[in-house]
Amino acid sequence: MSRIIEICANSAQSVVEAAAGGAQRVELCAAIPEGGTTPSYGEIRTAQALAPSIDINVIIRPRGGDFLYTPAEVQSMLFDIEMARSLGVHGVVFGCLSAEGDIDTALMHRLIEAAQPLSVTCHRAFDVCRDPFTALEQLIELGVDRILTSGQQPDAVKGIPLIAKLVERAAGRIIIMPGCGVRPENIALIERETGANEFHTSARTIIQSRMAYRNENVPMGAAPPSSEFDIPQTDRQLVKKCL
Repeated sequence: MSRIIEICANSAQSVVEAAAGGAQRVELCAAIPEGGTTPSYGEIRTAQALAPSIDINVIIRPRGGDFLYTPAEVQSMLFDIEMARSLGVHGVVFGCLSAEGDIDTALMHRLIEAAQPLSVTCHRAFDVCRDPFTALEQLIELGVDRILTSGQQPDAVKGIPLIAKLVERAAGRIIIMPGCGVRPENIALIERETGANEFHTSARTIIQSRMAYRNENVPMGAAPPSSEFDIPQTDRQLVKKCL
């Protein structure tokens, strides 16, 4: 079975690069330094227009931080799912936990029902749940298509032992997709040691700003990049190396 690559795309241009590199699918996100939040309507529309051949999954996450959501945040998620469905994207990506660290099955069911008939991926909320094996069975029962996971570790290489167990226990009932720190130089190792077939990677590089005038003394965020003129973007050559 051939390897399936999903690119964590931070912009419409990154979606173009992912498609050009041969990726089968993207997860389109905003606010990557926060772990990804829902992209704008315009970003999704532009990605669809510029890269019509690639499947686009849209993250549904109203903010960074934890995965315990208020009623207002849930309403935002439902509206964003409605937007994604209206745009005809391939799928949506979300994950919700209870205060005790379990999968919030009631809320997940509500969001999955709202998303039908789109594909549903549970994102790395799974990596901070209390019991990954209980969560695995709950997500299978809910009808989730795949789980994005680093094996509850800082990166997927460190998470290989748990990812391998999850793939074994899933037994084809749900896709286990390693992500976080997946790179061309380690993807074969992760594939061999886990038995996974789908992989999630950013394949990003730094593009330099076209600005001639640069004021390096005014950061635009609380945790700025090394320079406001460094633009992270998916690199089609790195994508090709992951295939």
